[in-house]
Amino acid sequence: MSLFSCSSNKLAAASLRGPIGAFILNSGIGKMGLKGEAAEGLQNFAATGVPAMKKMSPDTFAKFISGSEIGIGAALLCPLVPNKLAGVALATFGSGLLTMYFKNEGMTEKDGIRPTQDGMTLAKDSWLVAAGLALAFMGDKK
Repeated sequence: MSLFSCSSNKLAAASLRGPIGAFILNSGIGKMGLKGEAAEGLQNFAATGVPAMKKMSPDTFAKFISGSEIGIGAALLCPLVPNKLAGVALATFGSGLLTMYFKNEGMTEKDGIRPTQDGMTLAKDSWLVAAGLALAFMGDKK
């Protein structure tokens, strides 16, 4: 089967899954072995959005985040994982990141929605939620 005979659904899914999966996988690999102050700083920031994260030790948290990102990235890159499952995982991950955006002062303008310059890095995670939802609703039609 040539590239041109692929369904548009498969091409759309691949265009969402490939770059996002590679980015998240790389992020998770970069966090492997994170310890001490670096792990604690990341944990403190994450706990602003998801307070339960504070209940773990910083080193356990770092392993959890690294493993989660590696798992989600790999799931997105693996064509055997259904779009719906990969999409739900991505949307959930992106939603967790957005909680930090909305719960940290200085990330949004006074309206509570538009990002400040400091909030730009987290505001872009709204695209992860959108891509995840698109994959989830796209399904795996043949």
